[in-house]
Amino acid sequence: MRVLHILDHGLPLHSGYTFRTRAIVKAQQALGWEVACATSQRHAAEGPAEEVVDGIRFFRTPGRPAGPPLLRERGEIKALAARMDAVAEAFDPDILHAHSPVLTALAALGVARRRGLPLVYEIRAFWEDAAVGNGTGREGSLRYRATRALEGWAVRRADAVAVICEGLRADLVRRGTDPDKILVSPNGVDLDLFGDPPPPDPAFAATLGLNGAEVIGFIGSFYDYEGLDDLVAAMPALVAARPRARLLLVGGGPMEQALRAQAAASLVADRILFVGRVPHQEVERYYALTDILAYPRKAMRLTELVTPLKPLEAMAQGKLVAASSVGGHRELIEDGVTGTLFAPGDPAAIANALSGLLADRAGWDERRANARAFVEAERNWSSNISRYAPVYHRLTGKPA
Repeated sequence: MRVLHILDHGLPLHSGYTFRTRAIVKAQQALGWEVACATSQRHAAEGPAEEVVDGIRFFRTPGRPAGPPLLRERGEIKALAARMDAVAEAFDPDILHAHSPVLTALAALGVARRRGLPLVYEIRAFWEDAAVGNGTGREGSLRYRATRALEGWAVRRADAVAVICEGLRADLVRRGTDPDKILVSPNGVDLDLFGDPPPPDPAFAATLGLNGAEVIGFIGSFYDYEGLDDLVAAMPALVAARPRARLLLVGGGPMEQALRAQAAASLVADRILFVGRVPHQEVERYYALTDILAYPRKAMRLTELVTPLKPLEAMAQGKLVAASSVGGHRELIEDGVTGTLFAPGDPAAIANALSGLLADRAGWDERRANARAFVEAERNWSSNISRYAPVYHRLTGKPA
């Protein structure tokens, strides 16, 4: 089986998007398949037109997005389609597998039809909802409606559609998509990367002033929808209940400056630590320092429909997880069994949930074991990848 994945961006860039792609491709390579990837002009990393990163062959689309809205996106689609045509000529794939946003599917559709290839379109989030979550769009706007219409157009024309969670599947079915056309391929964890966490390093903890602390952590991107402002707002009440509590924030993003200003004005400013972005190979050192990973996402379409990757990585690391009770989290976390859920957008509820969890150390080992077992059984990439094989086989007629 020869598979060409069409991507917004890829390695060596680091994001939840690139880590999921890496997991899919590595698992397919382990099956003996020939796999390659083509990235769009949105891959904002310098490099050659063709390169191998982490054992994965990447073809890059030249140029960068430019021009006014609509014309810019049209140019991106045209450039990616031209690159895919050239790659398909050389690589000779059996199937095309495009990954959201919808621009990749629009570019792939023409190539698929011209070359008589089946197309799988994988949706990791609806582009219009992601724009609202990132603060670059507004729900119900003309652009939002147009993007939603394009998404539906691409879904109808793809030969099969993959989604990462039941929330996205249900939304597509409500729009009229045939349920039999949809494959759910959940977010998963590569246990080779996250399955053997290091112990905490007391010397490293001391450099951060965290020795003896009860550490609440967030490691990821600082977008508004992540609800980190609510987590910062919860800290005074949490410290009042648990004086040794500290908040460790690792990462960066659009909300970083606002969050730093909010933390500096907090009554417990000295209990909130920002360390900025860290190299990917350093992330596990910070995971090791945390007692609880907190994910206080706000309630909105994006978070209700889409399951995140970070809580799964934390579970694989043997960490306690506390998260807001939005749909994407409820699909991953069973309250009181594999994690703790609290009301979204409510700093008091966050403080109560975290203080209660910190006070219940007797139950930590069982909670962590339950979470790890869930990841191993239901969110392990080595088993998740098997979901693609029957679809590929049905569309190509070749053994998978």
